[in-house]
Amino acid sequence: MNQREKTLLTIIGMMVGLFVVAFGARSMFVKPIKEADRKVRGARQKLEGLKKQQREYFSNEDYVKTFTTRTFSHDLDEASAKSGEVLTKTILQAGLSETEFSRLPVGPIRYRGAREIGWSVRGDGPQKDVFDLLFLLQNAPAAHRLESLTLSKADKFGLVRVSFRYMTLVVEPAPLVDPINLSTNLSLTSAERKLYDPTIVRDILRPYIKRPPAPPPAPSKSKPTEPPPLAPPGPETFKVVSLSQWAGTSEIHVRDLTQNKTLRYTPGDELAGGKIVLVDYRPMPMPGNPGLRSHSRVILKIGEAYWAIERGQTLAQKHQLKTDQLPSGLAKL
Repeated sequence: MNQREKTLLTIIGMMVGLFVVAFGARSMFVKPIKEADRKVRGARQKLEGLKKQQREYFSNEDYVKTFTTRTFSHDLDEASAKSGEVLTKTILQAGLSETEFSRLPVGPIRYRGAREIGWSVRGDGPQKDVFDLLFLLQNAPAAHRLESLTLSKADKFGLVRVSFRYMTLVVEPAPLVDPINLSTNLSLTSAERKLYDPTIVRDILRPYIKRPPAPPPAPSKSKPTEPPPLAPPGPETFKVVSLSQWAGTSEIHVRDLTQNKTLRYTPGDELAGGKIVLVDYRPMPMPGNPGLRSHSRVILKIGEAYWAIERGQTLAQKHQLKTDQLPSGLAKL
């Protein structure tokens, strides 16, 4: 090996040594620095997570305090008594009879941080007053919830049966808050209450009456011809569609199927060749079909006999009543 080769070999060895030293220095210093940087990033992320949890805690704490100011009380028995008192006052404010409504306690139902209590309410009243009650309860400022609301026809004519559950929360443990005045600016004369009026006028519990079919289109006129004389409308074109009672007075609504208009009669008026005596609401077999029940009819007096027209039938379907079919008041005459 000559001198030149020895020099070249020495240079290569020095380069390899420098590479080994550099790689070793990198393993000794750079790797610990990266590991420390990774730990710093992890600690920073945990710190951000703790700060986020702290912000959420304070936000939730403010919400719970605000909600607690609207509860009836932090004591379970006191909250039950106050909510029942508010419920009774609202029933009277809506113009309903307190004795017609039952109130049964519900709960307590335990949740995390609160217990739910309330009242199961059921009663009968005029439809307008029932809607007034629901409006006042729904817009009451105290923390509450209305659930399981149902409306149905009551046993007495002209009344609506309503049932619902009036629920509230008792926060446990309750934070220290200053009480506020639980009063509302809404009343039965407010504009928000008038939004319920179309539903009340519609009378949602009245049976649906199918619209009569539209008349067939007139044939095309190829040449002018004299129209045939119109026959007078017969009793088959007049149908009894409603037998209602308002303010103690019976009303008989008869639909003119040819003119598409409804005529209104009361007891004492002339109808179908006789005089209206009264409206009978006794359940009786349907004439011609004893398997069906008819729940109302208008009774006419023609001469010395009494005739009846069932709701949903035409004037041509009137039938004479036997003595044992008459109401007790007419049967004694």
